[in-house]
Amino acid sequence: MSINSSTLVNEENSQGPKRNTECLESLELQTPSSFQDNPLQQLRLASQEVLEKAKKSGRSKCPRCSSSRMFYCYTCFVPVETVPTKEIPTVKLPLKIDIIKHPNETDGKSTAVHAKLLAPDDVTIYKYPCIPEYEEKRHEIALVFPGPNSVSVKDIAFHLQKSTKKDVSDNDDDCSRGPFLKQAKIEPKEEEKNLNECISSNRSEGTTLKKIIFIDSTWNQTNKIISDERLQGLLQIELKTRKTCFWRHQKGKPDTYLSTIEAIYYFLVDYHQEILKENYKGQYDNLLFFFSFMYTLIKNAKCCAGKE
Repeated sequence: MSINSSTLVNEENSQGPKRNTECLESLELQTPSSFQDNPLQQLRLASQEVLEKAKKSGRSKCPRCSSSRMFYCYTCFVPVETVPTKEIPTVKLPLKIDIIKHPNETDGKSTAVHAKLLAPDDVTIYKYPCIPEYEEKRHEIALVFPGPNSVSVKDIAFHLQKSTKKDVSDNDDDCSRGPFLKQAKIEPKEEEKNLNECISSNRSEGTTLKKIIFIDSTWNQTNKIISDERLQGLLQIELKTRKTCFWRHQKGKPDTYLSTIEAIYYFLVDYHQEILKENYKGQYDNLLFFFSFMYTLIKNAKCCAGKE
């Protein structure tokens, strides 16, 4: 993501440099609250002053690869030199997140990097087809993706437990046969105890969601990833219908198709309320720290350019 307000206005405004200058001067005085229709203005965000300063300074070097970037390096997942890491909020998530990125997804246009920047300890980004094997942990992992068998967030626990019971049922014979194969004589009570312990152990493991997977790609590119055998058998989650604020809306798609960072944010809000059963008080709002700033910046620029 390397667009700044001056670039956008220069590209879209046909009325010359004078109006561009006037627009940029007015942008300095505007904040997210200046737009009554800004759906992100109620977020509880850390101060974005550091981003305002970086915007005025223009593009800066990535401290790792030295590439010229705006705000952060989408290749190295670090802020640029004009955006000190200590001034960027850190969000602690209630579970781990894996993001599977399509190889053809343009790095600079993806919002997945926002999650890695803001929740570095809990987010991992993989570039397809280099992804983990999830088979052994599928009873504690879910995939956010709509489909005929997808379930709502509030039903996650029930379906994970249902899946675990199925796995236990498949393993019950192994548990019950073991003692007979090894010991010809065994007390009935002891045999029953061993069997119950085996089943109980299996049921207690993995009934809690520990990891959630998101696919980062255009909707037209998802088929190859979602059909990968390594993702088969995972519980699929469908989010509540929400309207996207993403400025790179996919042509021909409804406005309910969310960007990756929006999907992550809304999932966590629902998870906090539906699964953790806690009041939401903005705990994950800073995941939209960069997104909300860019949304306002680009919306302001478009307004000045007469596009809205």
